[in-house]
Parts: sequence; structure tokens; C-alpha cells
Amino acid sequence: MMKAMIFVVCLLAVWLGVAAEARELRSEVFPLLDLKLPGLEEVKAFHEKGEDREAAKALLVYYRNRAGVRISGKVSLSEEEEHWANDAVKHIFYVRGERQDSLYYGEEIDWTYWPVKDNELRWQLHRHKWFTPLGKAYRTSGEEMYAEAWVHQYRDWIRKNPLLSDEERKKQRQGSQGEIDEVENMRFAWRPLEVSHRLQDQIMQFRLFLDSPSFTPEFLTEFLVNYHRHAAHIMGHYSQRGNHLLFEAQRMIAAGSFFHEFRDAAAWRKSGIGILNREITAQVYEDGGQMELDPGYHLASINLFRKALELAEKNGFRDEFPPSYSGVIEKMIVFHANISFPDYSNPCFSDAKLHGRRVMLRNYRVWSGLFPKNEAIRYFATEGREGAFPAYLSKGFPDSGFFVFRNSWGRDATQMVVKAGPKAFWHNQPDNGTFELWFKGRRLFPDSGSYMYGGEGEIQEQRDWHRQSCVHNTATLDDRNLENTESVTRLWQPDGEVQVLVTENRSYRDLKHRRSVFFVEGRYFVLVDELAGNATGTVNLHYQMPEGEIVHESREMSFATQFEDGRDMKLQCFGPAGMSVRQADGWYSEQSRHRRKRMRISFDARKEGGEAVRYITVICPVETNGKIPRFHAEFASGKFDEGGLKVNVSVDGKIRELSYELNRT
Repeated sequence: MMKAMIFVVCLLAVWLGVAAEARELRSEVFPLLDLKLPGLEEVKAFHEKGEDREAAKALLVYYRNRAGVRISGKVSLSEEEEHWANDAVKHIFYVRGERQDSLYYGEEIDWTYWPVKDNELRWQLHRHKWFTPLGKAYRTSGEEMYAEAWVHQYRDWIRKNPLLSDEERKKQRQGSQGEIDEVENMRFAWRPLEVSHRLQDQIMQFRLFLDSPSFTPEFLTEFLVNYHRHAAHIMGHYSQRGNHLLFEAQRMIAAGSFFHEFRDAAAWRKSGIGILNREITAQVYEDGGQMELDPGYHLASINLFRKALELAEKNGFRDEFPPSYSGVIEKMIVFHANISFPDYSNPCFSDAKLHGRRVMLRNYRVWSGLFPKNEAIRYFATEGREGAFPAYLSKGFPDSGFFVFRNSWGRDATQMVVKAGPKAFWHNQPDNGTFELWFKGRRLFPDSGSYMYGGEGEIQEQRDWHRQSCVHNTATLDDRNLENTESVTRLWQPDGEVQVLVTENRSYRDLKHRRSVFFVEGRYFVLVDELAGNATGTVNLHYQMPEGEIVHESREMSFATQFEDGRDMKLQCFGPAGMSVRQADGWYSEQSRHRRKRMRISFDARKEGGEAVRYITVICPVETNGKIPRFHAEFASGKFDEGGLKVNVSVDGKIRELSYELNRT
């Protein structure tokens, strides 16, 4: 049971704040509503007689009795959400999914407070993530202090974060700046993505607080005017592309469906539907991969498309989405299942964060309901108790440039996911040819991740470090970032004892990187990296080691892990004469603002003139039990061949010739 006495001082401050605010009736709400709709007759009659205060009272009664508004059943409040709600009463706001991001914003809330120059921190402040926990705390406890806090903070935000017109912004830029630059503040408070987030969440907040005495008729008019302003702003300022546009479109469908009393509601809904119908083909490749080449945003896009379809089913406009729409969603789910590891986790390529088993099981259960005939989705939804895993093992997605080698769908699998795709934008990193490797429950060579989303000073420097090409499992020239990230798949052979991927990227103006990956006997990998062209400098072949103790044999150019459970790997590189190896401290990040130290290595060789620099790397995951495999590898020919490759590789004395021929392009 909550103890309200703890918050006496805070309650008094909130009450005084609420009391000081004008109970202004916003009569401009009534022209925004279609008062001819059934149920609004009394509102219309009062408004036409000029009795807008009575009209507002009737409107509040209408919403409190409207079907689909009241929450049926018990509202759950987690311990963490209760903590956020109690903090919010004291103006300590939960901004993101980190305790360190719960910050005190002052007795007089300072919505421009920015203690850490991380853009995401300030953007997410304006998503008001603590508002819904406040509503849940109100519904579970009945304590009015939570509703009073919400109303006060909601009004305070409107007052201190004005939406400026284009003309007002122009005047401010030309004039003198005060203590608060409202134009700069608008960049954070009114970015369309944040506006859409509020648009979505305020539906639930409306439902949670609607019965509160603090939710007065006057406040209802303020709420609805502000809500309409949000939707109208998005209508004129949709993002140009990417996941932001999808978020905004899906949330406009939600706004137009729930608040259908607005005259513009149908236009909001139709705009969202039109965008999603267009973008599901514009943003999703034929193989099911989303254009940003980021597993996290791929997952988010699946659910945005899905939520829109569910809204359409529920509200009777399913026929506004073509039959092909759901087929694309299904392909996207199959894509995600393939690039994920057996424990439901994902590679942290680009800006992706690690999604765990519980989150993904919830997703698969929802997806299985949407596609009940898909045996693979049902298999993942039930952890293998029902359905069936796909009939294939290795799988390529050449349009989006993801390729998966695996010898099993179980946790005992050896699985490599290679990323070598087309040109993308912001979230995508310059890392063509990189990979992650899973071995019997351990992620080897984890991607460096993103750590930070961007900002100023040190924050941007930290983001830039994790984006570098040289901190990925790929090749560079003089440690510089790749100038071009547009890989071409030359060969994909996913079957048999020796499976092959050949991908090429014109990494620099005068240097092409061809990476050939062989998966041999479902046991080990041979990576052949050939860098050809007229560029000169030092070619660097980078590998990011797993966390933990690494044994280095300098004479052999080999590195091996030594985990206590014996699930290890050995890497050995065979390169040109004069090749050297560097070791340095590296990092990898699976969650925002969290990272771990690990070793990174680079095999360096000078490149002079037109002669190609070529490497062979053997990577063998193994349950060692004290036994480390022995490798040897060499090229069968002395020069780079545009038409093919032949190498000889020995693992523990067993020699294999690995080769392919390419179609001339």
C-alpha cells in the first residue's frame, strides 16, 4: 500500500502549482470536432447557444461514457513504474530506460535542462515516459496526487514549449536571443518523432486519468486542442524517410482511430495508411530486410506495420491495406528469425541494441497470431514445442546483404551472420563485410555497437569511435573509414559440405575489397580477404575479439580464447610477407551508454602500386578441453584473379582445397 504521507511536501507544491494555473476554457476546441456525430447532440446544443462551459461538461460526460474509452479489467503497476511515478511527483523524471537518466528538473520545471550533451536524452525528455506510470499509479491507488501532478506537468509543458510558426521562428533567428532559445528548443520538443510518441501515449494517459476530479471540463478542452495541434503538426512535417516516418504514420492512424470525433480524424488516418502502403515497398527489400540495415529498427518496423494492420482490423478499415501488405510483414519476420541467434538475441550491427529472449518471445507470440499457418513462426513462438523450424539451415538475403551460415537451429549451433549490403543511411555503419559468430551459446566477435546516439563534444566523440570501420570485422586502408558502403554479392552457395559467400565492396576510390567466406563441414570458417586496385598505403585486416583472456602466438599470427567452460575459438591469419599485427583496447556495446572492454587486433601489410594484398584467416570454434587445433593455409596462385579463387587449407592435418569460379561481369 502506498503511503501518501511521504509526499505531503511534494503534494503541496503540486497543489499550489495547479491552483495557480488559470482554468481557461478553450472554446476553439468545438469547431475542431464534428458535433453532428451521435452522442454529441447535447454538446452541440450548448455550443450553439453560446454556453461553452456547459458544452465542455457535456463533452467530458460523453468521453467518460463512450465505448472503448474506459479501461476494463485491472491496471498493473510494476515496482519500477511505481518508482518512476513517485519520482515524477517530485519532478524527478524517468527519461529513458536507465536509472542514471532519471533527473531532477527543478521545482519550476526546466524543460531545457540538458546536463549531459546527449541529443537522445533531450529528445526523449519530450516523450514524457513517466506520464503513463503516473496514470497507472493513480488507477491502482486512487491517490489524486498522481493525477494532479500529471495535469500540472502537462499544462506546464504546453506553456513552456510553444509550437512556433515558420514566421515566428524566422523572427527569432533574426532577433536577439533570450535565456531560452525557443527555436532551438523546438528542435527537441517538436521533432515529429517525439510529437508522434506523445500522440500515441496520450491515448492511454487520457483513458487512465479521465475519471479523475483533476480532469476537469476545462482541462479536457486544453487537452483536445493540444492533441489536435500535435496531429496537425505531423501532417505538415512528416519525416522524409526511414523508421521515423513509419512511427509517425502508424501513430497518426492510432490518433485518427481513437479520437474520431475530430473533423480531421479521417484525414489523419488516411495519411498514415497511405504512407505505410507506400513505404512497405519503398523501405523493405524484396528479401524482407528493412532499408536501414539495422536489426533493431528492422524489428521496430515489423511491429509498426503490424500495429497499423491490427488497428485496421479492429476499426473496420482492413480493406484499405492490400493483401500483399501482410505478406511483406511475414517476410520481415522470417528475415529477423534467420539473422537472430538460437537464444533469440540479435547481432548488434549499426545502432541495434540487444533484444533478449523474453522480449522476442512476446513478439513471436503476437506474430504467430497474425500468421497462424506459418510453422516456423509458431516454432519460435512456442520455443519448439509446436510448429517446425525452417527446412533449410544457411540462408542468404542478397537484396539487403545479410547472409547466415549455420549447422543447426538449436543452442548447440555454430552460426555466422555476415553483413555486406547496399548503401544505407544514418543508422547504418561503414562496416561492409563484418560479421558476428555464435558458438554453442557464446557470441564470438560481437559487433562494436553504437553506445551513443549523438550529441555534442565527448558524447559525439564516443559515438564516432563505435562507428569507425576499424572497430569492425572488416578491412580498411590506413585505418580510415570506408568511403563507399555498397557491396555486391558475387556468389552465394548455402548448401553442401563447403558453403561459400563472395562479396565485393569498392571501399575506396582505388581499392576494391573482396571477401570470400567458406563454411567447411559445418565446423570452421575460412575468410579470404583480397584488396585490389591502384591505391597505396597500409592495408588493415581487423578483428574484434570476444571479452576475456586471449592467448596470442606472435610467430604463428594466431589468437585463441580460454574460457573456463571450454567453448573457445582459435583465429590464425596467413598474410603477405612483412605482415605485422597490432593489438589495442577495444569496446563493444549492447545497450545505450553501457560498454565493455575487449581486445581488438589488426593484421597490417603495405600496399604499393597495383599489386593486391591478400589474407587467409582460419577461424575455428571448438570445445577445446585443452586441445587447440593446428592450421595452415596458402594461396594456390600467386596473384589476385578476378574470375575466381583457389586456396589450400589444413586443419589438424586434414587438407582441403577451397575454390570457386565467378561469372565474368
